[in-house]
Amino acid sequence: MKPEVVLELLESAAEQLHVRVSYEPLQSSVIHGGLCRVKGEYRIIVDKRATAEERVTTLATALAKLTKLDAPTVELSPKVLAVLRMHAPVTRPAGAGQPAGGRSAA
Repeated sequence: MKPEVVLELLESAAEQLHVRVSYEPLQSSVIHGGLCRVKGEYRIIVDKRATAEERVTTLATALAKLTKLDAPTVELSPKVLAVLRMHAPVTRPAGAGQPAGGRSAA
């Protein structure tokens, strides 16, 4: 699927979730935007100079943080859910990365 089509689907999903999406010029030190909370409401700010692929990544990553992918609060299309799952944050099981016994080596 073309990035522009995926972008439209993600923007529609954000609207359903009552998340404002805005495209603004961001400084180069900021990656390509992301999720924030302004006056108690979620907002996704995307660099307007970003490519369509970068915009998709920014939106999908932010929306994946907000939604419970197994039981979304709104009806999202299977295509949108698939994109969100691809960009969902990876969660490690409790104790992962710890040596046996739960103590770190000193």
